[in-house]
Amino acid sequence: MTRTVAIDCFPESVRNYPDCAIVAVDVIRATTTAITAVASGRRCYPAATLEEATVLESRLRAEDPLLAGELGGSTPYGFEMTNTPAGIAKRDDTHRPLILLSTSGTAVIGESVHCQGSYIACLRNLRAQSEYLVGRHGKIACIGAGARGEFPEEDQLCCAWIAERLVRSGYRPANEQTQRIIERWSGARTDAFLISKSVDYLRRTDQLNDLDFILAHVDDLSASFELCDHQIVMIPTEQVRKKVSRPPVQQSRRR
Repeated sequence: MTRTVAIDCFPESVRNYPDCAIVAVDVIRATTTAITAVASGRRCYPAATLEEATVLESRLRAEDPLLAGELGGSTPYGFEMTNTPAGIAKRDDTHRPLILLSTSGTAVIGESVHCQGSYIACLRNLRAQSEYLVGRHGKIACIGAGARGEFPEEDQLCCAWIAERLVRSGYRPANEQTQRIIERWSGARTDAFLISKSVDYLRRTDQLNDLDFILAHVDDLSASFELCDHQIVMIPTEQVRKKVSRPPVQQSRRR
């Protein structure tokens, strides 16, 4: 069977890939926040909707859950914090489970439960996530969260670098769009995504601490992240193959 990898965007697009394992990508900021939380030892439950977050909060109330996230850029009423990886990294209350909600990122994760596998990726686990997927699934789709009807550059870059690694391991681009996106970002600098409107939003709202965090934590986690029973779990590093090839990732300061 021919192994394929596709790149697409938006939660509703997940439904086009029922026979694929889905890799959800929302670099700014849902998947970076989720992965940062789980890597610190905190349990994380992504909520596709505010109603789902409310149900999770009720179920986990005895454990004093931490509600974090945004809808349309605003923190919902009753939530303690917005969708911030820098903020979650600074907290020491890791015993509190995180209920995470975002406009698009957690919605992609929610849609993926009906597919052949649900994985979570950001710039922190590019190499390990790609390596873990090789051979485990014949068809893989990297789905960017999308923002305001557009496929943000940071999500394109992340999806492209994961797909490129899979292609190097024997997978084929599923379509011309996937091939074009891989070619666009192959060999690019990490800061090439700074033209994104998502980055402009962080600048305008004085949240550049999250951008600094993202740029300072590229490919620094040797772990795969998967949705299991509505919870994001970290796959032990010993299960991720150690001999990997990686396209050059050049670190740089924000402009």
